Amino acid sequence: MNEILPKGTSRVDPQVIEEELAWCERVMDARFEHYFAAPETVDPDFDVRTLTPPALDGDDAYSRLVAQRGLGFDERLVLIFSLVPHLRPQLLDLFFLQNKMLDRAYTEFGGVASKGHTGFLPTCETVAFLLGGRDLERRLEVLALLEEDAPLRADCLIRLENGAVGEPFWCTALRPGGEVLDYLTTGTARKPDYGTDFPAKRLTTSLSWDDLVLAPETLDEVVHLRTWMESSRAILDRWNLERAVRPGYRCLFYGPPGTGKTLTASLIGASAGVDVYRIDLSMVVSKYIGETEKNLAGVFDQAQRRDWILFFDEADALFGKRTQASSSNDRHANQEVAYLLQRVEDFPGMVILATNLKSNIDEAFARRFQSILYFPMPGPEERLRLWQGLLPDPSRLEDDVDLEVLAEEHELAGGALINVVRYAAVRAFRQGRDRIGREDLKSGLGRELMKEGRTL
Repeated sequence: MNEILPKGTSRVDPQVIEEELAWCERVMDARFEHYFAAPETVDPDFDVRTLTPPALDGDDAYSRLVAQRGLGFDERLVLIFSLVPHLRPQLLDLFFLQNKMLDRAYTEFGGVASKGHTGFLPTCETVAFLLGGRDLERRLEVLALLEEDAPLRADCLIRLENGAVGEPFWCTALRPGGEVLDYLTTGTARKPDYGTDFPAKRLTTSLSWDDLVLAPETLDEVVHLRTWMESSRAILDRWNLERAVRPGYRCLFYGPPGTGKTLTASLIGASAGVDVYRIDLSMVVSKYIGETEKNLAGVFDQAQRRDWILFFDEADALFGKRTQASSSNDRHANQEVAYLLQRVEDFPGMVILATNLKSNIDEAFARRFQSILYFPMPGPEERLRLWQGLLPDPSRLEDDVDLEVLAEEHELAGGALINVVRYAAVRAFRQGRDRIGREDLKSGLGRELMKEGRTL
């Protein structure tokens, strides 16, 4: 996949952006002058593209982005226009002009209301007016310019925020891509901010592959995934598989909680040098029709051209089995699953679904997984390795601690063992001791087993 922004940190040159804004202002002034000119003075061959944009030949952030993405006149104007509300909002005050005959704003100017911002916020209608005025042919060209698979949106240089269902496409709000705004104003592309616009958090870990303890057959499957993430391009090229094999990869992790599913996803990402984002289902799932799809679309749209791994934990909340459509709610739920299925299939990166029970996942998804990995409860040998990894320094353990016995007697997952060791360490610290004893660990084990309805 292509990099959306130039790598590394770039120099921001305010003069370059100043000249670009001045060019945008000249285009706006020319459009307004032509649009409101007396009919007998109108130039029928007028075209804003005769207003040549400034030359960009530096190594600053803006020039590098325009050059790398090969932006033409229209794309470049839309990009800088999307930035105007953030950089020079007063330039858009022209669009507040009122139609005196109708005592209302001009429909052809577009614009969308804001809760806090007092300036004009452009929409696709505004872009169509700026580039084409009354020219229907140019308006259709603008429509193609703003399509989902056109460079501006495919490369996430701009984003469109949809209005209510059934409203015209042209009333969609025009926004700069979040990373683009940061890059062009600071020289560095920040990671997406977690929030309602991006309900996903980046997963990181300080652990390594040596800390991952899995059954041999599961570990072999994980190595397979890691190889694909690190070398998919070489694999496709070597056997000329690009035409037959789609670039995306979908896999299901299932098994009891705490068995390493999230850690595995984090390590695969770290090994391949890509970010892993865990989707926050509490912010995605909505009872309102269309909202769940809209929330997910924001994540998929931003991830589409990035080397990200999307990780859906407790995925059965979204990808659960479809039901017989006996009510409008059932039909809507089934539509959500169908939408998810399509977005996951079309995503060119890796999507990992994690669940405790494989049987909860809709069969339509299961058939489309390239890999299905079972993460079983660790056996005595794996539990011993986990204990040893958590308590690597024998000098910090009392003589009555026997890790082999603990591993043999108590069946717990790695996540639960972490809780046991943490509790034991806190207990010893509270009592002023430097070493963890058998009773500390037993007390922690009792608490964890109680969560599962078991006793020592």
